[in-house]
Amino acid sequence: MRAAFFDGPGMLTLREVDQPACDSDGIVVRVKACGICGSDVRNFRVGLRGGPAGQIIGHEIAGIVEKAGSNCTLFAEGERVAVAPDVSCGRCHYCRTGLVNLCTDHRMVGTHWPGGFAQFLSLPGVVLSHGMVHRIPSGVSFRDAALAEPLSSVLAAHETAGTGAGQAVVVFGSGAVGCMHVQIARARGAAPVILVGRRRLSLAAVFKPDVSVQAGDRDLVSAVREATGGLGADIAIIATPAAESQEQGIQAVRKRGTVILFGGLPRDAPWARIDVNRIHYDELRVIGSFSYPARMHAAALDAIRDGRISPDLLVSRVVPLDGLVDAILASERGEVLKVIVDPWV
Repeated sequence: MRAAFFDGPGMLTLREVDQPACDSDGIVVRVKACGICGSDVRNFRVGLRGGPAGQIIGHEIAGIVEKAGSNCTLFAEGERVAVAPDVSCGRCHYCRTGLVNLCTDHRMVGTHWPGGFAQFLSLPGVVLSHGMVHRIPSGVSFRDAALAEPLSSVLAAHETAGTGAGQAVVVFGSGAVGCMHVQIARARGAAPVILVGRRRLSLAAVFKPDVSVQAGDRDLVSAVREATGGLGADIAIIATPAAESQEQGIQAVRKRGTVILFGGLPRDAPWARIDVNRIHYDELRVIGSFSYPARMHAAALDAIRDGRISPDLLVSRVVPLDGLVDAILASERGEVLKVIVDPWV
């Protein structure tokens, strides 16, 4: 099979290798689509967490079960499946309390096991039992099913925020995930929905946020307050890895507003200067949002089936494996929203 190996920062190599073996309690998936995530772009530049190299990356995966092991009872050959990367231990405090995304032995497909930038993917039994693999609903394409992974995080963030009818929501970040936040906020009845962005703001216009604000062109906080009758947003979602956006989000919400820190900051610069008095005196909620429980991955597939997001507007390109590096660079430059890799073209 063909597969793209991450050999270190800035190095992705396409190789011909043997197809992976199928464990007795696992499956082998014929990968039909794998999305390029913002974390793939970051990892391409700085390396995988923990420093492994020589790994097949890619974790927004959809495909067909090519083989099922003799002891596998969860899936059968020929079934269409979507795969998310998170794998929990099932034993620690957080797993026992349902917070599997905070597992103390958190592992990922695409880091600890080979990922989806390949024609075939082997998933052992531990991934099937403690990870996130779900059947793709009828009518949902492989390309669209690959979007369920990033959408899962978006759904989890809005559940945490309690987004509801009539609430003003401001989203910082106009990439694919920011556009998903716009769509899900609107699907949950939020209004107005305000989008703050930079390079991709023109691409995001097709999602018709109620207000678009070009970062750097004007006072963002004033723009948000103007759009909300001077009150400020009920919810600010910071879907960009920028400390400045986190600081602005805290200023942009109303008293008792909620700020969701959705995008992490760079590993070598994880600090932001925030107005703690604003949080204290105006009783703000500032909440981190990382990953999601397995039920959110299934819910994301249902949301795609039900039309709560628009995959045709999100996916800018579909590329072959040998177009992966160019697609990562295009994503880095802000020229595209979401790129899907099809290993068979």
